[in-house]
Amino acid sequence: MKSNRVYRIALFDGDGIGPEIMAPTRVLLEDVSKRVGRKFEFDSLPAGAQHFARTGESLPADSMAAARAADAILLSAMGLPDIRKADGTEISPQIDLRFALGLYAGVRPVKLYPGQRTPLGDPRVFETDFVLIRESTEGLFAHKDEGQVVGGQYATETLRITRQTSEKLFDFAFRLARRRSAKRGTPGRVTCIDKANVFRAFWFFRSIFEERAKAFPEIAADSAYVDAFAMWMVQKPWEFDVVVTENMFGDILSDLGAGIMGTLGLAPSADIGDSNAVFQPCHGSAPDIAGKGVANPLAMFLSAAMMLDWLSDEHEDGALAEGAQMIERAVAATLTDSTVLTRDLGGDAGTSEISDAVLRGVAA
Repeated sequence: MKSNRVYRIALFDGDGIGPEIMAPTRVLLEDVSKRVGRKFEFDSLPAGAQHFARTGESLPADSMAAARAADAILLSAMGLPDIRKADGTEISPQIDLRFALGLYAGVRPVKLYPGQRTPLGDPRVFETDFVLIRESTEGLFAHKDEGQVVGGQYATETLRITRQTSEKLFDFAFRLARRRSAKRGTPGRVTCIDKANVFRAFWFFRSIFEERAKAFPEIAADSAYVDAFAMWMVQKPWEFDVVVTENMFGDILSDLGAGIMGTLGLAPSADIGDSNAVFQPCHGSAPDIAGKGVANPLAMFLSAAMMLDWLSDEHEDGALAEGAQMIERAVAATLTDSTVLTRDLGGDAGTSEISDAVLRGVAA
């Protein structure tokens, strides 16, 4: 299983609890890399709200260049509510990375493990295993710095959807459904979420989806309005496979998915483009618990597993897929065992205790 290939990983430690959950993630990746016979080179890069407070830069040009050149980017939580730009908005280098690197496909898994806490009482909820694909560079975020408040009387924002990005997004979703179908031995399905009954932009979005679906006849394709789908996510989340939607809708629905899982502390994510990909937990920097040693690192661990899985596909390296499975199995075993859990998971363990439990799970 030995290989001379060295994978270069750009690391952004972030703000708040970011460094606290990045450190054990790096230890975990180093352990897994030895077990699967691969080598990682890590490059820790400055960025974030605290860096902005010190230097006036939230994402230095050198950090962007190094991230662009890396094989993958692993990013912890960024931003702090008390450090803002002159216009009042928070520091968000993670969004800047999406636009600069063209990371149009935001991948948000919604999956429950045995023993996991969830607000839903139906036992079928533990069959939930779908992936929400959020378009990450257009929609209402495309002109996020250009909104206007006019004369204190009204405000405007612009929603933009393009054919070029939408076609790539939908092809990404259908290819993912095809891979999931092959791995799971189940039929593939992609559901487009929009508001095509009211807005021309979303009718355009859906029409492109229907065009691209024809190129993947083996994958079932259907559509739903976002308000109805939000209800179905609560009523029957186990019925879905791959779900694709616009940026703002995806931003909201991905947090609803985390709610089904019981906590943002178990919600990993990826933002993927044609040449680069960023992997990070869905949660924020949680400055209220920073420095207390109680942060939950599991979403960060699962984001690292997603990174390995993506690298495996990109480089046709099955050893990395094995490493991703090691991490996910170890996280699942820790949740199922339930003796070492952080506060958001119903326990009283700290970051180091649950990190050690996952490392033991990898070794088991």
